[in-house]
Amino acid sequence: MKTEEFVSLLSTGAEAVDLRLTSRRWLLALTGGASIAFLLTAGLLKLNPALWNETYKPMFWVRESYCAVLGVLGFITVVRLARPGLRLGVAPMGILVAVIAMWVLTVMTLAAASPQDRAPLILGHTAVVCPFLIALVAAPLFAALLVVMRSLAPTRLRWAGAASGFAAGSIGALVYTLHCPELAAPFLGIWYLLGMLIPTAIGAWLGPRLLRW
Repeated sequence: MKTEEFVSLLSTGAEAVDLRLTSRRWLLALTGGASIAFLLTAGLLKLNPALWNETYKPMFWVRESYCAVLGVLGFITVVRLARPGLRLGVAPMGILVAVIAMWVLTVMTLAAASPQDRAPLILGHTAVVCPFLIALVAAPLFAALLVVMRSLAPTRLRWAGAASGFAAGSIGALVYTLHCPELAAPFLGIWYLLGMLIPTAIGAWLGPRLLRW
């Protein structure tokens, strides 16, 4: 068979690719995963009864913005890693800048506090469980992002898995704030970040195993 005939055979009956299909998959993963994360938070952990009052505090919005920015930048990184040949752009640098900004605020907060107040600012009331609860809330999002990533064509598998875990952890942390009473910058800079890094590490381990194609 000649090359021209083979190409013609392959193209016979081919349908146009729906460019919106991938976007719908990502949207479904985010909405579905976030909805299950919310149900976990509201049903298993319970919503913070003082949540409405906390919205009047500046650190409430710092916390929400921190998680939201990391979630958005993490998801952008995931989408770009799902397509071979795309550069990551500025999203990873933006993640680093956001984390450093929180650490700077952490140092400033601790420097301004009296010595006896520093440990409570770091540990809060929930340091022992916070990272693991964030990872738990993030699990549905993590699974959903991996399913979509697996259906595409990632080539940097370890990075793709890690990015999926980080995006899920960041968005999961945002959902978790509906339960969490902690607002201190040192707590957020340490324990929230650790909660995001747990699924990141798991994703880096799972990526080469689950995303191979």
